Amino acid sequence: MNSAKSEPQNLMKLAVIPARGGSKRIPRKNIRDFAGRPAIARTIQTALECELFDKIIVSTDDSEIAEVSRQWGADVPFVRPAELANDFAGTTEVIAHATQWAIDEGWNLEAICCIYATALFLQSGDLQRGWESLDAGDWLYAFSATDFAYPIFRAFKQTEEKGVEMFFPEYFTTRSQDLPIALHDAGQFYWGRPQAWLEQKRIFDRWSIPVTIPRWRVQDIDTEEDWHYAELLWKGLT
Repeated sequence: MNSAKSEPQNLMKLAVIPARGGSKRIPRKNIRDFAGRPAIARTIQTALECELFDKIIVSTDDSEIAEVSRQWGADVPFVRPAELANDFAGTTEVIAHATQWAIDEGWNLEAICCIYATALFLQSGDLQRGWESLDAGDWLYAFSATDFAYPIFRAFKQTEEKGVEMFFPEYFTTRSQDLPIALHDAGQFYWGRPQAWLEQKRIFDRWSIPVTIPRWRVQDIDTEEDWHYAELLWKGLT
């Protein structure tokens, strides 16, 4: 006897842009004008351009950010809980909340990509490479990274006596070109599997693969100086 096979549910790729309203060092930075449009609008536009995502949602506690996000093409289907909108809430917790919300809505998730609202130099191709890297093996995460401008093994600190002390004195005589290349978080995007987000597994670990971004396209936006430098960089690139 022939049995009918049920149609498989389509697997969804979800983009989540965390954007709380209480930024202290740069007030309202997520919707502050950057080169003619709100900062978050550039992130939403990049996510739309890559044509990877079935849904692009913004996780925010702020009504103005929500309105701007909707105007530029993102969905804001829930209000982020207050306990996840303070200075101590981590990104992983915020994405775990959004992931659980989506599952509760019946969404069959394949992967969730956290994209920072002020990833101003992110390109759609970076997101594509991130997805391809995640999907190429048994990785839990694929995230943006870049290399340090100078070998960290030659780093030193100033002592209380105002002198200096190397962190790794054993490498004092090692040539720079013979030292390992050290990477750091580029702070742009983090692809992850649903269960990894739900379990809030650490991103910087053996189950994650870095997706390298050139240093000249990596700029944290934490201070006014950072913002000013980003504007100068943007002018130089456009």
